[in-house]
Amino acid sequence: MPLTIRRGTHDDLDVIVEFNQRLAEETEGKTLDSAVLRGGVAAALADPLKGPYFLAVDGGEIVGQLQITYEFSDWRNGWFWWIQGVYVRAAARRRGVFRMLYEHVCDAARRDPGVIGIRLYVEKENRRAQETYRGMGMEETNYQMFERSPV
Repeated sequence: MPLTIRRGTHDDLDVIVEFNQRLAEETEGKTLDSAVLRGGVAAALADPLKGPYFLAVDGGEIVGQLQITYEFSDWRNGWFWWIQGVYVRAAARRRGVFRMLYEHVCDAARRDPGVIGIRLYVEKENRRAQETYRGMGMEETNYQMFERSPV
């Protein structure tokens, strides 16, 4: 069965929570608080302004995900879509799952005249992911990310 992309729904809550937990463990060695994560995913699924999830499905099995969040740029008078929460099941990696998710988002962005770009952030040491993103036409920016958490 061919790979398809669809928008995540509340019925996908458990899988999205699982993928986010695996993502944090694999990329940052972090264990997320399950209750907080579950509440956050549920909130995002309930409110499209918090950012939709897109899921890659292969034969009825969800094999990958990404989420889009939004940032308005007054300098450019338009929206950046931020790709977040990218995860592909280990058995499905290197099969074009992320590429299909990425292209789905790019196609949607091209159809929306308010979208001026797509961005993402990546761990500094995750060279494999950086090469993947470069290979898909993304370019490294001059910005570094800073954070204060909790505020």
